[in-house]
Formats: sequence, C-alpha cells, structure tokens
Amino acid sequence: MLGATLCFALLDGAAKHLAARYPVPMLVWARYTLHFLLMLIVFAPHLGGKKLIATARPRLQTIRALMLVGVTALNMAALHYLPLAETTALLFVAPFIVALLANPFLGETLRPLHWLAIAAGFSGVLLIADPDGALDPTGLAFALAAALCYSIYQVQTRMLAPTENTLTMLFYTALVGTLSMTLAAPLYWSGPWPATATDALMVASLGIYGATGHFMLISAFRHAPATTLSPLLYVQLVWATLLGWAFFGHWPDDTTLAGIAIIAASSVALALAQRRGPATNG
Repeated sequence: MLGATLCFALLDGAAKHLAARYPVPMLVWARYTLHFLLMLIVFAPHLGGKKLIATARPRLQTIRALMLVGVTALNMAALHYLPLAETTALLFVAPFIVALLANPFLGETLRPLHWLAIAAGFSGVLLIADPDGALDPTGLAFALAAALCYSIYQVQTRMLAPTENTLTMLFYTALVGTLSMTLAAPLYWSGPWPATATDALMVASLGIYGATGHFMLISAFRHAPATTLSPLLYVQLVWATLLGWAFFGHWPDDTTLAGIAIIAASSVALALAQRRGPATNG
C-alpha cells in the first residue's frame, strides 16, 4: 500500500512537471494508453482476453471508467495551477462526498459521527482554499471537480465490487480511458510532442506509475483487510508534500498544513466509523 501511494504521488508530480509544457489531454491519453498496453502484456497472457473483458454490467463499467478519466484530466489540470500537496489534499475530499452520496445510491444512513467527520473534513478544505485567495481559483475549481468525479467513481466501484472481477474493473478503466482519449484526439491534439528523450520517458512514466500503483493496490488488498489498509492511503499526502518540496520548492504554510492534517484525520475517522457498519434504509 505504501508503494502504491508513492506511485500515485510520483504520477501527480510527473504530471505537474509536464503540464507546464504539454497539453493535459495528451498526458491523459499517454497515462491510459501505456496502462492499457501494460495490462495486455502482463495480464492478458495469463488470464486470457475473454476473462479480462467478461462483465455482466458493461454500461456501469464504462461510466465508472469515464469518471476516472475525468478525475485524471481534472486533477492534472489542477496541478497546472496549484501546488502538489494542496491538489492531493483536495482530491481526498472524495470520501466525504461518497458518504453524502451513499444514502441515495447505496441505501446507507449517516450517523452523527459520520456527519461530524464530514463537517470537519470540509473545514479542512476551507483552510486549504484560504479566504485570502492565495491559491488560484481556477485550480481550486478543477481540483474540487476532480474530487466530485472521484466520489462518483468510488460509489460505482462499491456497486460493482460484489459481482465483478477486480482485474476486469482495472482493465475497463484502461480500455475506456484509451479509447475515449484516442477518439477525442482530433479535438485536442495540436502538439507539441515531447521535445526531448527525457520528456518522452517522463510522459511514458505516467502510464507506468498508474498501472504499477493500481497493481500494488490490488496486491495489498489480497494480503490484508481493507479496514487495515484504508488509513494508509493518506500517506499519499505525505509523499505529495515531500515531492512538492523536493522538486518544486514548495512547502505548505501552517494554515494549509493544518487543513491537510484535518482532512486526513477526518477521513480516517470516517473510515473507522464505517467499520462498525453503516445503517441501511428499510
């Protein structure tokens, strides 16, 4: 799990570096295309193509995958305007939105402890957003839109998980991401191509980080229960803060660090509250 969170932080760091010089849609295309090719190379020979694509709910798989494409594109766009740590923290607002969506989509009822954790989490967002306007509002809008897409993606994942194979779900994210960004290429592909070998390798690394991170995430859940691993997801905030300082020379101020800490602590508290089992309607 720690390796997976590092891969995701490195993916965001590389995307932030590249987004300053290359179109974000091109980077999204590269991230999913390399991920798709790696899945064909690594999994298809062992599982067979039919097992990877077999699903009883192709429509929901496709919508879920498109939501993740939206997360990737909006998050990369946010990274163009915002520091790494702040962008990552804002994406982790998703669990609070998931909790709010759980009632209409999953039939779950929130208890007082859930509401307290959600309120605390959104207060952390307000600290990061900074009423003084230090962060670019365009970047904030992109980051919060990414969090909304991510929350819908998580709700749909929970709807699919009881009946769908994990690798099939992972394969559909790569397949739909590649197809959608390839079909849309005429709308955005105006160059430039990576100008140097270093940039080309960094663009390729987006898919490698994404595929490796998700593979390690799946492996982690095979060896330990979700309730043990879920809090470790927030180590990505630590990686993002350190990478932002090491490669971009940015260290969050005290108010922002407090907001990041509140979001992480509230998310862990929400996860622990949900371990007791949410109430269900009816």
